[in-house]
Amino acid sequence: MNWIVLVVAGLLEVAWAVGLKHTAGFTRLWPSVFTLATMASSVGMLGMALRTLPLGTAYAVWTGIGTVGTAVFGMLMMGEPAGALRLLSIGLIVAGIVGLKLLTPA
Repeated sequence: MNWIVLVVAGLLEVAWAVGLKHTAGFTRLWPSVFTLATMASSVGMLGMALRTLPLGTAYAVWTGIGTVGTAVFGMLMMGEPAGALRLLSIGLIVAGIVGLKLLTPA
């Protein structure tokens, strides 16, 4: 269950990062409300996962999911470049996330 909470927290990190792009420096009300709510939810769920997962592992997985998810979203939805080296780098981050999951007790 702690891993599921951590994955959802990571997905919420993607949501707030994307939302942050639309806040225009927190000058637009509803994108700002969405961003702050998803930020708080993401960090809160990370805190819940930290009850049982090691700090280093949980934080690395949380930021990794956020990094990969935000980069992929940017490529698919915002026309950001998707060159071979960029995709390879994202793959390495995914490999690190999987490795941390496999090497960490539930």
